[in-house]
Amino acid sequence: MANPIKVRARFKEDVTEVKALISHPMESGRRKDKKTGETIPAHFIQEVVCTWKEKEVMKALWSGGISKNPYIAFRFKGADKGDAIRLSWTDNKGESGSTTAEIK
Repeated sequence: MANPIKVRARFKEDVTEVKALISHPMESGRRKDKKTGETIPAHFIQEVVCTWKEKEVMKALWSGGISKNPYIAFRFKGADKGDAIRLSWTDNKGESGSTTAEIK
């Protein structure tokens, strides 16, 4: 299986810009299955965290209102080219994922 998180981190003018795409169904718990009429259970990412040198540089707390396969972008200062970042997520069912990327 391919990595469910695609991350790019680029350093430019003393700022690192991180862009990530996370593969996840992101069900709010409010939609109904068209065939059965049953409510589709909630299944969404609750927390996304980015660390650099074991320091938390970004933390997002989400709910069921985020779309399927969410995209996130943010910037932070202090890093250099060649440093590694780690992006991880945890959802409301206890599932999680993470990946590392080198800052280019």
